Formats: sequence, C-alpha cells, structure tokens
Amino acid sequence: MSASDIEAVLEALFLPLAEGAIEMPPAGAGVFLRARAGRWLRRWPGIACEQTFKPFADELAREGASVAGSTDASALVLLLPPRQRDEARALLAQAVQRAGDGGVVVACQSNNEGARSGEADLARLAGNVQNLSKHKCRVYWCRLDGARVDHGLLDVWHALDASRPIADGRWLSRPGLFAWDRIDAASALLVEHLPAGLRGRVADLGAGYGYLAAEVVRRCADVEAIDLYEAEQRAEEPARANLDQACRDAGRDVAVAFHWHDVTRGLADRYDAIVSNPPFHQGRADQPELGRTFIEAAASALRADGVFWLVANRHLAYEATLAARFDTVRATGVRDGFKVIEARNPKR
Repeated sequence: MSASDIEAVLEALFLPLAEGAIEMPPAGAGVFLRARAGRWLRRWPGIACEQTFKPFADELAREGASVAGSTDASALVLLLPPRQRDEARALLAQAVQRAGDGGVVVACQSNNEGARSGEADLARLAGNVQNLSKHKCRVYWCRLDGARVDHGLLDVWHALDASRPIADGRWLSRPGLFAWDRIDAASALLVEHLPAGLRGRVADLGAGYGYLAAEVVRRCADVEAIDLYEAEQRAEEPARANLDQACRDAGRDVAVAFHWHDVTRGLADRYDAIVSNPPFHQGRADQPELGRTFIEAAASALRADGVFWLVANRHLAYEATLAARFDTVRATGVRDGFKVIEARNPKR
C-alpha cells in the first residue's frame, strides 16, 4: 500500500473521532492494533500503538509514537484488519476482548480490501455497527454491550490466530504469514538444490514459519547454528516449534535464534552461509528492490568464503546486483517460473 493509500485509510479510521461520533478517551486508555505511522499522530498522540511487522513498528517509533507490547484492556481499540480472513477475524476478536463491556472498537479498510466483510464480521461479534465512508474507505465501529456480544463466536475467532498444523501435519504455521497454509513452491525448489555440505553458522533471511531453516538443519549435518531473520513477529512461535522438531529429526543439537528484524537495515553478525526466498512485494504491489536489499544484506554479512543460496521469480532481475556483490554467481535450477541461484565469495 502506497504512502498516500495508507494516509487515506488512516484519515478514514479517525473520522468518527474527528467528527465527534466517538469521544477520545483519556491518554493511555486507547490502543491502536496493527498501527501505522501517519499524520494522525500529531492530532491524537495519546494512543498506544501495537505493530508486529518490524518495518512498520520502526517507522512508528521514529515518528514518536508510543509503541508497546500487548497492553491491558482499553476504552478505545482501533485496528486495521489485514486481508487474510482468519487473521482479520482473530484481530477483531482480540479488539472486542480488549475493549470489554462499554468500550469502543473502531476498524477501517479500503473498499477493495474487504471493508464490507469486515463490517459484517464485527456486527456478528458485537451487534449494532455504525459506519462512515471517505477516500474509498469504510470505517465501522460499535460501542460494546456485553449482553449482545456473541461470546461463543468470540472464542472461536480468537483461536484462529493460534499456530496450526499444515501440509499433512508436518509443519506448524499461522494465518497471515507468507504462504502460511502450504509449503511454498519456490522455497521447496531451493531446498532441492541446497548442498548437504553447508556448514558452520547459517542464516535464513525472511524465514517465515521456518521452512528453509528447518530443512537446512535436517539436510546439512555440519551446520552448528542457524539464525532466523523475520520481520513479522507472529512467525516466531511456529518457527521455533518447527526448528525444535527439525533438531529432533536430525538427532542433534543446533543453536537456533529468532530475530525480529528488518533485513533491509542490514545484519550485525557474520555467517558461513545464507539462504533466502526474498520478499518482492508488500501488499499487492511488486517491489523488487526489497529482494535487492536482501542480496546486499547477505553479501555484507557473509564471511570471505561464504555462500548465498536464493530462489526468486524468474522475471526478477537480480543478476546485476549479485554480480556486483559476489565473485561467482551461477544459476543451478529453473522450474515453474522460479530460479535458484548460488553466489559465492562476497566482494568487499
């Protein structure tokens, strides 16, 4: 979503407050789930922000927002529901639980990102819902009456955010993560091409629920430690479970660390090998520069004789960046629209 698009959503979200349909609670009594930075911070600075996506959390902090972990019950809970339906319903359920009897829940989505469905879901949970529209966005809200809340549905939807088995029960994942309900075809292709001889300390950039990292542990007996770097904090729980299982399957101890980190800001540690299926979009828009920054981060974090293995869509032109940062670059496989590339000996 572009900067202008997110500002439109944010302006619509705060419309009930701006027009007096909802009163602003005392400082510290409001929380914004999945918060985004924007002009609203200058007008409504007393609202605590929660954000599990590291680049957005960092942006909030830079703009002076109060970025907290999970806070207690709040008189006002604002949220931006995500596109994935189970994840969105779980977030609505969390908002209703946090607001409690007499609290207000306010949500906003653009019309082409599920606004009508979101409003209908909040109505199912909590009863009467009001709405306003602006900038092709819909803001919808309700003041909670405990007698009208569907507590059975609330429990069911709250549980939708829990880690769950996928791929015939072989993995744990969570709605809203990358390729959350399956084994990603590109990552599976990379695993097919990974050599068993990877050794030492390894990193997985954009680790998601831990598929690549777990397969490295299973297949590469000389790997002693693996660090998972992931921008979405909600991935940590299933990733740790999947890595624990991989270590049991391999019959050996491997030092595992999960880093809630924005890879585009570089890595502090050094590695013998790095694997990655780099992201190339946020929302619906392609952003191939994301993948290029992952390549730059990998090259800077590898030891002099290190190796970088990545998989990408065939149409993404990463080769020039790879050639500029590594002495040796070779394609090792192409299939189903994806390419696997090995890059060795980073240039300093």
